[in-house]
Amino acid sequence: MPDSKSFFDAIRSGDLARVQSLLDADPSLASAKNESGASALLLSIYTGRHDIRKLLLLRGLQMDLAEASAAGELSRVKQLVEIDPAAANSFSADGFPLFALACFFGHLDTARYLAEKGADIHAAATNGTGYNALTASVAAGHTEIVKYLLARGLDPNHRYGPGFTPFLAAAADGHLEIVKLLLAHGADSAAIASDGKSALTLATERNHSQVADFLRSRVASAS
Repeated sequence: MPDSKSFFDAIRSGDLARVQSLLDADPSLASAKNESGASALLLSIYTGRHDIRKLLLLRGLQMDLAEASAAGELSRVKQLVEIDPAAANSFSADGFPLFALACFFGHLDTARYLAEKGADIHAAATNGTGYNALTASVAAGHTEIVKYLLARGLDPNHRYGPGFTPFLAAAADGHLEIVKLLLAHGADSAAIASDGKSALTLATERNHSQVADFLRSRVASAS
């Protein structure tokens, strides 16, 4: 499809008028996939383009299970899982566990349902990123979901991406309460990223003063 790149670029930038114009010229673009295998609808959910998502649905698209999981459309998720129970443990076309997608976007009710129906809550992405439900929830700052996952045994020292752990990511993103939760569940406070940076270094570089102060106070109290 010659216009698919322009189409996906318009979705990413939130250019509703451009998306509509391209769809008018070529309705088949609605079912196109990008270079990672993600659909137009899934990309609109990833990027928070709710008006574009609405437009695509008005054009007759129906959410598949990955899209519904990411959007937190629990009724649609239930409908599809009832048809194919094994799909609760499946992955999106771009390689993310559906359970992790629900966690990343803050849909705890959807995540719980998928887990109840057989989703592997420990599953990592198959696209080389190594992301799982815990890393996704940490990155998005969903404290309650992080708490839920840690209580169910997810590894607080899981390595992924640039040699990060959930603890390093939480420090880098300034999520103080999540930093505390991870430490309480056995996170390695001495973990170092692939570039040699510690949690304290990451928090300091990114101006997360509360996290940096907390980490310094732990070092001081241990000495």
